[in-house]
Amino acid sequence: MMMGSEKMNNSMEIEDENIDKTKISLMRILVEKQDPSSKEVEDGALRRFLRARDLDVEKASNMFLKYLNWKRNFVPNGSISPSEIRHEIQQNKMFLQGWDKKGRPIALLLAARHFQHEGGVDEFKRTYFTFQTSTNSQNVLVDDDFEFSLPGFIVYLFDKIITRMPPGQEKFIVIGDLKGWGYANSDIRAYLAALSLVQDYYPERLEKLFVVHAPYIFMTAWKVVYPFIDPKTRKKMIFVDNKSLKSTLLEEIDESQLPATLGGKLELVPIHNS
Repeated sequence: MMMGSEKMNNSMEIEDENIDKTKISLMRILVEKQDPSSKEVEDGALRRFLRARDLDVEKASNMFLKYLNWKRNFVPNGSISPSEIRHEIQQNKMFLQGWDKKGRPIALLLAARHFQHEGGVDEFKRTYFTFQTSTNSQNVLVDDDFEFSLPGFIVYLFDKIITRMPPGQEKFIVIGDLKGWGYANSDIRAYLAALSLVQDYYPERLEKLFVVHAPYIFMTAWKVVYPFIDPKTRKKMIFVDNKSLKSTLLEEIDESQLPATLGGKLELVPIHNS
């Protein structure tokens, strides 16, 4: 027999689903009117943008239209090939590792292997990225235009992760391992660009970001980036203490799916080999 609380939860889920369907229909009408190519987009994508904007149809529609325009310009061929991001791949810093207990793919970043772009002119231009923001309230000086390869690499990563998602799954887990990170690895422009991609163009894809082995000096960079992180994204970021590292990760990830470098059993698999 179903208890009262279970009935209430089920009815709320049904109500939320109906609200989603209604708002998705309204959103589809708005975006298709302004961009006919959106007819090919699945409801799931519209739902993610709606949830990122608290089910506000107008705000979600504007956000989604900006995404479509960005995708056409930044990824005109529909995907980014490894040859376009050679500099980032050569650093061998990103890995795809198993799944968490709910079937979400896991990506591992070894942040100490990241260095600012020093690649060739062609790659530099190919990965042009514009990050526009107002920084007056934080008193941080940031140029309006950033040209570097990391955004292309992040899009490549996201597309790789998304293709590994099982049916019904929409989110992924990231473990950012900062062991050995120093000022030489600090790249504020790259962090801001990554934030923009996650928050503006891939909303509701990140489930959690575990930051592990964070050195004290990293907090200098963190203080600069933090004001640009929206509240929803902040809640997904978890700094893990070294003493509780393995136990914290094991709450979400089975040992068989955890990278060997973090006490698990999986060997590292570079993203370009996954």
